[in-house]
Amino acid sequence: MKKFYLTLLISFIYLNLFAQEEPKPEFEIAGQIMTDMGYNFNQINPDYFDVMRPTQLPAFKNQYGSDGNVFFSARQSFLDFRSNIPTRLGNLSLRFAFDLFGTGTDVGRTTFHMIFAYAELGMIGFGHNWSLFSDIEGYPNAIEYWGPSGLALCKNVQLRFIPLKGANRLAFALEGPGASADQGKYRDRIELQDVEPKFNLPDLSAEFRMTRKWGYAELAGILRKIEWVDQGQLPLDLSGNAVGWGLNLSTNLKIGKNDLFLGQVVVGEGIENNMNDAPTDIAIKDNPGNPNTPFKGVPLPVFSYSAYLNHRWNERLTSIIGFSSVIIDNTDGQEANAYHLGRYASTNLLYTPIPNLTAGVELQWINRDNFDDGWTTSATKIQVSFKYYFRHVFNKSKD
Repeated sequence: MKKFYLTLLISFIYLNLFAQEEPKPEFEIAGQIMTDMGYNFNQINPDYFDVMRPTQLPAFKNQYGSDGNVFFSARQSFLDFRSNIPTRLGNLSLRFAFDLFGTGTDVGRTTFHMIFAYAELGMIGFGHNWSLFSDIEGYPNAIEYWGPSGLALCKNVQLRFIPLKGANRLAFALEGPGASADQGKYRDRIELQDVEPKFNLPDLSAEFRMTRKWGYAELAGILRKIEWVDQGQLPLDLSGNAVGWGLNLSTNLKIGKNDLFLGQVVVGEGIENNMNDAPTDIAIKDNPGNPNTPFKGVPLPVFSYSAYLNHRWNERLTSIIGFSSVIIDNTDGQEANAYHLGRYASTNLLYTPIPNLTAGVELQWINRDNFDDGWTTSATKIQVSFKYYFRHVFNKSKD
């Protein structure tokens, strides 16, 4: 009897989801096989041997060994699965994708790295996707994996509400909270070992995009609560909290038939984790005159920008050129070699001899300035890449 009712329930759900024969559900598989190789004339954190991140440049001379390294990588290869299922509630879109760029405990490795696990039905979306604070369309037609440091690029698990779609798009999201801290010159104080983070509220993000014939303009924002609690095992009371906030103004502007300008400006405090390449969200600040709280945590202000031009020479040749930067307003509690300013620039020439096959060469340059010790360093890299993109749709609806 239980099996009968279960079968009846499944049949009822199926009939409701697929009540109409047309349009049919679609399943798509796509991906790319990509190989990168090149030469870094300088040095960078070996965990990031095949990308360019100003935060991973040495904070002092020869921190990462000697200059000059050849690299090979296939970590940009990926698989992307998508499905569109018509239902009586609207179209259900699903996406699951991964590449081979190890992060977290797998940093530096070639291994599974989930990039999307997301579903959207009508005005509701949920799963792992780009934060609404991000604008991935500000990423130029580059072959380097990490990209311009001044972009707001961060994926997060979220619940979206999308009341407007189309030429005007409006969306809101609750996103998973998180933050990082720089204990600066007080990092060896035992009192700081008694402090633990607390996240009792999700991040709130929103975006509004206006799309027209000339391109689009988008304004996005994020608001977050960051809290840390002193566990009370030591005399000092170092508990505190901060409000992180950010605004991101971005655009794509069509310039004639062959050029596209990609611009983005970000300002905020305590949102470094939402940036493509930036240091910590919270830092220590001196608090003189208070014996119970001689130092405190504060959100770090950040300002960044990115400006790139995508250019098409003809049907087979394309190029980019652009510059990006991140500037941190440091505190007096940070160490002199703390990250203060990062710069990123690149240009390339890409050739597509046949559809879906691309080969190209790219020149990349990054730079880092420390907070207060006068140290500045840079790295220059030449990268050559070969990429084949494939895509196939199954059970596609007839026009």
